Amino acid sequence: MLTALIVALVIGAVAGWLAGLLVQGTGFGLLGDIVVGIVGALITSTLLPKLGIGLTLGGGIIGAILAAAIGAVILLLIVRLVRQLTA
Repeated sequence: MLTALIVALVIGAVAGWLAGLLVQGTGFGLLGDIVVGIVGALITSTLLPKLGIGLTLGGGIIGAILAAAIGAVILLLIVRLVRQLTA
């Protein structure tokens, strides 16, 4: 259980960091990046199968990081759009 939590945090941190690099100007710091990465992984794990897209990039941790990063980018773009609409 503890190992799974640590792996999820590491994947979330890396995915959030990657998404922050791809979507400039939306950095949330380390803790925020972890949260964005984990939420991004949840987005991707529910959204892609419903669209009929299977993301099997070799499986393992690299595939999980890439999938979470895709979801985190989607989340950051939504956050940026909401910020622009409310400003």
